[in-house]
Amino acid sequence: MTISDQSQSAVVANGPIAEAPFTLHEVDRRIWDEELAEFVPQKIFDVHTHIYRWAFNLDPNKESSAYGALVGEKYAEATWSLLDACDRALFPGRQVHRLAFPFPFGHPCDFAGSNAFIAEQTAGERQSGSLMLVHPGMTVSEIERELEARPHLGFKPYRFYSSTGDAVNCRITDFLPESQIEIAHRHGLIIMMHISKRDAIADPENIADLQRLSEKYPNARWILAHCARSYSAWAIEKGAAALRKLPNIWFDVSSVCESDAMEALLAGVGFERVMYGSDDLPVGVLRGKYVAFGFAWAYLSETNHSMSLAHCDGRMTFTRYEQLRAMRRAAHRVGMNQREIEAMFYDTAANLVAGAKSELKGRRV
Repeated sequence: MTISDQSQSAVVANGPIAEAPFTLHEVDRRIWDEELAEFVPQKIFDVHTHIYRWAFNLDPNKESSAYGALVGEKYAEATWSLLDACDRALFPGRQVHRLAFPFPFGHPCDFAGSNAFIAEQTAGERQSGSLMLVHPGMTVSEIERELEARPHLGFKPYRFYSSTGDAVNCRITDFLPESQIEIAHRHGLIIMMHISKRDAIADPENIADLQRLSEKYPNARWILAHCARSYSAWAIEKGAAALRKLPNIWFDVSSVCESDAMEALLAGVGFERVMYGSDDLPVGVLRGKYVAFGFAWAYLSETNHSMSLAHCDGRMTFTRYEQLRAMRRAAHRVGMNQREIEAMFYDTAANLVAGAKSELKGRRV
């Protein structure tokens, strides 16, 4: 099935009819048909998706913030049905399940509203699931009450909530205290971790923290987002040997667009713990890509550059497609077979989430 054969709207089970908030261009169809259609399997488990309302951002100055023009205008409400519409448009004919969590708006954020909404939107999804948004000020009893009230499979902490006030250089336990990790260990929960620090997973303190915490709390199931926040190869190349020895850590590849970073992850930690994630909404459906240079990375979009592109077709495609192109090249270079590719897109994540769901069922009996 080509991308042009698939309708962009349909009736969905847990929401009204939704349409993809973008238009497909010839460049998108060409990339899908020529590069991606044969690579992307029929069954997909997306472990990195956001469901939220812009209203949960309680910052009184939010409309003039960096997110205001993007999230506040075009993606003010990200629902399950809207994610379905995006997947119907960009993944024609594919069956998609998800692990979803709220968007981590900086303080002040409506955590209670965010967690209620994510639970409502994922209700009835037998194979999919939700994570609750947490901050370090939440008490054990507060978190336990939320877990009793709603079937979350784990936690989404974020560096913006660091108790140090420094979102750039904070350590893991600055925004996910051990009291919360102990809850994850006790209940077999998933932790979606976006690590901090300028060197990301190459930072020795991040490696030391993960080694200590994964050994002390072996039943917590960690997912290190964005190739362990390695948007180019150098960071994961430094951290992979240590991470490979930690059996309760997995990795998602969401929004990473450099094939050398993907290759370094797959070769360094092993195929069996790498999973697909889209970073929707909104990142995966934006036109542009993350580019790496030196020891840095940044998002390149249609509107933030002044390059002269008259010599080529300068139109940009979706971040998701750039990520998938990188995945395809890396998978081929490291010699992944079809079964291993299918596991990266579906089986590994499905098994991880199923394990967390089994723990949830056990604690509710």
